[in-house]
Amino acid sequence: MNQDRADGDMPPAASVSGGVRAALIVVTAVLFLEAAALVAIVVWLVVDLLALQPSSYATAVALIVLVVIGAVWVGAVAIGSLRRAPWTRAAAIVWQILQVSIAVGAFQGLFARPDVGWLLLVPAVTVIGLLLWPPVRLAYARPGDVDRAPDGA
Repeated sequence: MNQDRADGDMPPAASVSGGVRAALIVVTAVLFLEAAALVAIVVWLVVDLLALQPSSYATAVALIVLVVIGAVWVGAVAIGSLRRAPWTRAAAIVWQILQVSIAVGAFQGLFARPDVGWLLLVPAVTVIGLLLWPPVRLAYARPGDVDRAPDGA
């Protein structure tokens, strides 16, 4: 690392403390686990499609395609989070909000599954909370963005 640089020129990666590093690890790990869960759901849906007769093949294939797209997206966000790319923070928050909406649906209705709802809700709320925590937000920021922040934080 170049010693001639001023502290304001340091990339966010160089100024991460232990607690923030742990929060970044938790966020990235949860995103990778969610991507792995989506891949497992794709496998389950494909096995179901081959083993059972769906009421609509078009709907079954469309559902598989949507879950594949979701798995690829969450996987890309997890890899970007590992690299601490600035765009991944917003993408991860969007995914977590979608997950919260699915969790809310799992708590209600004729076929309510509170166990599934909690499995979706707890990690989503955890990741959103961590991503909105100012030190983690700054860890995902570009070096120039930190200097331009109106409140300096």
